[in-house]
Amino acid sequence: MLALRQKMALGFGGLLLIILVLGIQSLINLATLGGAIDVILRENYQSVLASQQMKESLERIDSGLLFMLIGESAKGRALVRTNMSLFEKALEAELRNITLPGEGDRAAEVRDLYGQYKGLFAEVEDPSLSPVLRHDTYFSRLLPLFSRIKAAADEILRMNQQNMMDANNRARRIASHARRQMYVLVLFGIALAAAFIVLARRWILQPVRRLIRSAQEIRAGNLDLVVPGDKRDEIGQLSEAFNDMTASLREFRRTDQARLIRIQHATERAFDSLPDAVAVVDPQGRVEVATEPARKMFGLKPGTEVIGLEAAWLAELYAEAMRTGRPAALPDHRLIQEFTEGEERYFRPEAIPILDSQRLTAGVVLVIKDVTQLRQQDDLKRGVIRTVSHQLKTPLTSLRMAVHLLLEEKVGPLTEKQAELLVTAREDSDRLNAILSNLLDISRIESGKAQLDFRAVPPRAILAEARESFLRTAQDRGVDLLLDTEEDLPDVWVDPTRVGYIFTNLLTNALKHTPAGVKITLSARTEDAHVRFAVSDTGGGIPAEYIGRVFEPFFRVPGAEKPQGAGLGLAIVKEIVEAHGGTVIAESEAGKGAAFAFTLGRADRPREEGRTE
Repeated sequence: MLALRQKMALGFGGLLLIILVLGIQSLINLATLGGAIDVILRENYQSVLASQQMKESLERIDSGLLFMLIGESAKGRALVRTNMSLFEKALEAELRNITLPGEGDRAAEVRDLYGQYKGLFAEVEDPSLSPVLRHDTYFSRLLPLFSRIKAAADEILRMNQQNMMDANNRARRIASHARRQMYVLVLFGIALAAAFIVLARRWILQPVRRLIRSAQEIRAGNLDLVVPGDKRDEIGQLSEAFNDMTASLREFRRTDQARLIRIQHATERAFDSLPDAVAVVDPQGRVEVATEPARKMFGLKPGTEVIGLEAAWLAELYAEAMRTGRPAALPDHRLIQEFTEGEERYFRPEAIPILDSQRLTAGVVLVIKDVTQLRQQDDLKRGVIRTVSHQLKTPLTSLRMAVHLLLEEKVGPLTEKQAELLVTAREDSDRLNAILSNLLDISRIESGKAQLDFRAVPPRAILAEARESFLRTAQDRGVDLLLDTEEDLPDVWVDPTRVGYIFTNLLTNALKHTPAGVKITLSARTEDAHVRFAVSDTGGGIPAEYIGRVFEPFFRVPGAEKPQGAGLGLAIVKEIVEAHGGTVIAESEAGKGAAFAFTLGRADRPREEGRTE
């Protein structure tokens, strides 16, 4: 049995043979036809032109003789001499191009007669002879020679034209024969090509289509399929390879199914053992697997659609994670409050996208962490700090008053050394008092007990007041304090006193870390439902590893020059901004400055609550 490559070689070889035969035959026919046409052009065309030229020149010579006979000698001579030259050139060309039998005799006859004609021409041209003699010479001797020369030239013309017609007929017969040959060869080629197409369909297309259908069945999961391979060519070998592959896949399926069942059971047990509510959601928004807390407390049962749940925040987080391909979470200050078995609990949800190998979102993992204990710990910590701060306030006040009285020497004079010690004690007690005041502020804001006096205030007025307060200090340090705001900024809904503390803290930090000769910029921009304020400087900046911790209480950047304060200022800024329903961020690049930006709600939009539990 022929192999597939031999079958294809046979089919394509036949087509190639037909193409070669067609090409060679076409070249032969074209060469033959070209030869016939060349005969017409080479052998006869020049003689036809020469004959016509001789006839035309002879007639003009005769006209010149008539001019001379009627007295126009000058005009007649010019016409005769010009056309004699043309006649002689045409005669010479004809004598060099004798190609037909009898054509040489006629050309020689023309040459001899023209010689006689030219000899008698002198008698007619001679003005010394009488007009009667010249007239008689023309009509009795020259005119008969003219007729014989013209008749001989006509005969040469007729002979060549007849030969051209014969050559043309031969060319037509050759072309007709070549056309018939081409028709036969083309029909034979078409028949051979059709036969090859039929055989190719039988040899190649049908087996390939059978393999395609088998591959589709295998892709659909039908691994029990056996591809028929009754041929011994390459298609049959491919069919056997398919059967071997499906056998291997069946074996893999058996082992993989057992492994998947083990993994599924292990995963379900691991999920059920998780204390947090965790659910895996597919790209269509349906829950695939969920832990017991997720099923009980949030209704995340397998098969449930997230979009239809009462907890709208779950659908929002899922949609954001699917859209952006990045983790999505609620703001840090916003917790989800739930009552479980009569107990108040707090949760912090997060949606983590599942990315495939092409970095496309293939699903989302919803993780709802129980932060009740952390919140209780925070409440306990705030209570302890508040209690300790209150308890320390009274003795600290008494201590500060005693130091003040001693420094004023109300109870007696002080030595220089005693005064220095008391000044140091006063500075430390003032610093401790500031720390206690900040701790109490943070505690009040976090607990919601701090009363905020909200008003609609123009952003430009807030920035102008903040700049005015620090303008002299900035000038003393050689720092430019600039304003950069948009036109027609909407009013913001704020507590002016608390917002003033934000700018006081941010500008104090900026001046502290900005060398002379650079600038600090206060800016404001409209941003959807908020106005975005920013304080940026061109100082040394904050190292990237610490940028995420600057708002933590008591944190100070290691290695900072002249460390002052307890590290509570930015923590209070964060609490105040979040109490206004906004967010605050820090951006910095070491050596290129830092920028602190926060948002405040617009007064022309519904006001958001600062803390949503």
